[in-house]
Amino acid sequence: MKIAIIAANGQAGQAITKEAVERGHQVTAIVRSENKSVAQEVIQKDAFALTKEDLAGFDVVVNAFGAWTPETLPDHARLAEHLATILAGSPTRLLVVGGAGSLYLDESQTAMLKDTPDFPAEYLPIAEAMGAGLDLYRQATAVNWTYISPAADFDAEGQKAGAYTLAGEVFQVNAQGESYISYADYAVALVDIAEKGGYQQERISVFAVEKIVPIEELSFYFSLVYSIII
Repeated sequence: MKIAIIAANGQAGQAITKEAVERGHQVTAIVRSENKSVAQEVIQKDAFALTKEDLAGFDVVVNAFGAWTPETLPDHARLAEHLATILAGSPTRLLVVGGAGSLYLDESQTAMLKDTPDFPAEYLPIAEAMGAGLDLYRQATAVNWTYISPAADFDAEGQKAGAYTLAGEVFQVNAQGESYISYADYAVALVDIAEKGGYQQERISVFAVEKIVPIEELSFYFSLVYSIII
């Protein structure tokens, strides 16, 4: 499978690139600067300068773009609109690395996670910006897109367990009451979806069955317990 990954130099982009390459896919990194990923091919170009011709021939395009500053937050919606334009009518699938803030609290779909009083204020601007991008994807009826929201705790340093649960538009937690996914396991889920298909023009979500605790944390925990016992 030929996969193009926009923002392959980012943390999510690198994790997805690594997973796809390890599975034997032909991966092209789309980056503005020197490629830092393990992709076999590179298109060094600003995502907003991409053309229909640039993306022709790819089975899957992954949008792993991230923007965090007040000046660049609107770029989430801008890029969604741009990709919807150049991929309209194309057989190429678009998989979007989404956000958790726009997940609904229940099946009534009247309130989102970002609307809750406990939602961290520092993450509200990015949640709203990514939500605006999702709204534009929903309008892109001529594009085969899938928007994949991670769990609320999206851990760049987390370990790879290889197990995850897919859900829909409603915020979910695992049996331990955690909303958690590592970047590595998110990459596993995304590449699985790339390979298996489905979820056309849908937003779905992914969370870990359980959080894997690093061995050094377990060692510290057991040492602490032992010291208390003796």
